[in-house]
Amino acid sequence: MDPRDRMDSEQLDTLSRAFSDQLLACLDECARGRRGLFSELIGGEDETPWPEATRLRELALALQSIFAQQEERNALCDEFLDLCSMHGESHPGERRLARTFLERIEHGEVGTPTVEDKKPW
Repeated sequence: MDPRDRMDSEQLDTLSRAFSDQLLACLDECARGRRGLFSELIGGEDETPWPEATRLRELALALQSIFAQQEERNALCDEFLDLCSMHGESHPGERRLARTFLERIEHGEVGTPTVEDKKPW
């Protein structure tokens, strides 16, 4: 990468803080029952779109790309996008995901494995 294309650390910190602030606000709302943070809502006439959540997912993707170009990572962004990719019957609901993610953030556990590696014996 051309050194002129690199963002300075202050700009990256500002982007990271903006993402973090918006993520915490959305996680809090999701933990209280609002759906649509980790994926687009499908169906349901009573479900209203959540534009802030849509923008947050878009920001996370853009931020992850920027960090990758800088050969860096943002653990909070990476973990949020991982949670957004979880779908299926065996996965917890959005409310539980939001509460668990908030707890991990509060305890400083973001960026660490969520499940310990099992020994092969």
